[in-house]
This record gives sequence, structure tokens and C-alpha cells, in this order.
Amino acid sequence: MIHIAVDGMGGDYAPKEQIEGVYKALKSFDDIHLTVFGEYDKMAPYLKGEHPRLSFVETHGVIEMGEKDPIGAIRKNRKSSMAMALKAVKDGTHAACVSSGATQALIAGAHILIGRMKGIKRTAIAPVLPTTDPKKPFILIDSGANVEIKAEYMVQQAYFATVYAREVLGVESPTVGLINIGTEEGKGRLLDTQVASLLKTHEAVTFYGNVEPKDVLSPPCDILLSDGFTANILMKTIEGTAKGMGTILKEELSRGIFGKIGLIFSLGNLKRFKKRLDPAEIGGAMIYGLDGVLIKAQGASKANGFYNGIRQARDVVSKDVLGKVKTIIEADTPS
Repeated sequence: MIHIAVDGMGGDYAPKEQIEGVYKALKSFDDIHLTVFGEYDKMAPYLKGEHPRLSFVETHGVIEMGEKDPIGAIRKNRKSSMAMALKAVKDGTHAACVSSGATQALIAGAHILIGRMKGIKRTAIAPVLPTTDPKKPFILIDSGANVEIKAEYMVQQAYFATVYAREVLGVESPTVGLINIGTEEGKGRLLDTQVASLLKTHEAVTFYGNVEPKDVLSPPCDILLSDGFTANILMKTIEGTAKGMGTILKEELSRGIFGKIGLIFSLGNLKRFKKRLDPAEIGGAMIYGLDGVLIKAQGASKANGFYNGIRQARDVVSKDVLGKVKTIIEADTPS
């Protein structure tokens, strides 16, 4: 049985959507036990009775989404749902944690309460994002944890992503592309050229080469790598463009009487369009480099998005992704 800790109070729509996501996960998978950490009186209206694989732990206090001092918030609120769910992973009673809570507070809490995997120098946020091929999503790393970083640390993140892509996404031979301003060798900043040089010679990583941002929705590789500043801007540009395209498409289709008639017949297509571009359909972002499994679901996750975060945590644990990464790290770390 895979025991997963759930932060029931973190997120824009907590605890309603988190609880609904929990029940959906329990119905879908019979090999998980979920422990929801939260304030019972606030969760009670959404509960559907007892379940043999569902437990609750009462918590006190919530770390708000706009928290300006994430480290201080974690240290002062050790009884909060987020802190207690993270501690459950540290204590070894749970194999993974899923939260929609404030990103910076979650990362700070993970460093304090779980800690980094031995040999890993930097953690990273790694969402799995959709492409034009619904059967071939890609991993974007690092989408915001490290604004400044050394080349060798990015290489560690690349082979963490390689193991994840192979074991969880089912990619037989994952390839890594470096986000850059051009595809030619030697392009970009000093950091980019250093990373490219290291990736080309690394035995555990298959390096595709440089990839331009214009190819991000149809990437020629399975993993796109950059520093946290660049990748975060890229991710938010994708999200904003998808949202804007949806708005424009809806406006244009609703112009005039024939447009309105066409819109009625196109509603199913529009819903599928929206679904294909929705990252929540794939899951959350795994925080790479921790000595435990942590999945960051989107702050605005509805029930299905949170369910997919739980599914993702289950997959990572069942495929022993951390154990396999540790093997590579130990082989690559000088004694």
C-alpha cells in the first residue's frame, strides 16, 4: 500500500476541490492510502463518509497563497496542514506528499522538513506540460526554483528528469534539449555553453542539442532544460498564450449570426481544445532533488487537477524514481 500525505488546506479552492480529488483517486486506485491533513470542520461539508483507505489528521492554521516570508511561515506554523503533510514524508510514515499550497512556502518547507537528496546540490520545479501531440507531453525544468544556478547542477537536474521520463512517462530513451536563442552549437550565454558541453559527454543523459522557444509546443525532445528564470518565463508565456488564444477563438466564433450558429456546433471541439492545453490534465510539478516525493499541484487546481497530482505521486513511488536517481547520483559523485 502506498501512503500519500495530502495538504487539504493549500490552494485557491481548498478544501473542497482537494477533498473531491481525494475521493476520485481512491476510486481509481486500490493500492493507495491517503491521509488528509487539514481543519476537519472546514473539510466536513465535502466528506462522503468513512473510507477504509482514507484518514484525517487535524491541523491548525493555513499558510496563505501570498505569503511573503515563506521560511518564517513554515517555522512559525509547524501545525499547519502544509508543514504537517511534509513532516509525514520526513518521518517515513508516508511515501509522498501532494499540495496545491503556495509554491515558495512549499519549497522552503520541503528543504526544512524533508531535506535534499544526498549528492543533489539544487532542487528544481519540473512540471509536465502538453504539446501538440496529446500522447507526448514534455518535462520543463527548472520552472522557478533557481534563478541563478551552476552548470553542473543543471546537469544533475537533467538526469533526474531522464529517469522520471523513462519510468513515469514511459519514454524508452528520453532526450534532453537546452532552451536557447538558436539551435547552433555555441549559442547563448556562458551558462548555456557550459551546460551543453557537460551534457554532450554525460553517460546517463542523451543530449539532443539547443531548442528554440518557438518549438516548445512541438519539441524535438522529451525534456527541456534551462535555469529557473528562463524556464519560468517560458512556462508562463505558454499559459498566457493558450489562454489568450482561447479567448480570441471564442470571440471570433461568436461574431454574427452564422458565427453564433457555428459556435453552438463547435462547443465540443472548443472543450477538447481547452483540455489539450490544460497542464492539470497531466498532473502537477514534481520537486526534483528532495529526499522524498513531493508533487506541487497548481494553486488553482480543481478536483481533476488535484486527482492527477495524486496519480502522479503514486506513479513516482511505485516506479521507485528516487531510488533509481540515487543510484546514478552515487555513481557520478566522487568518493
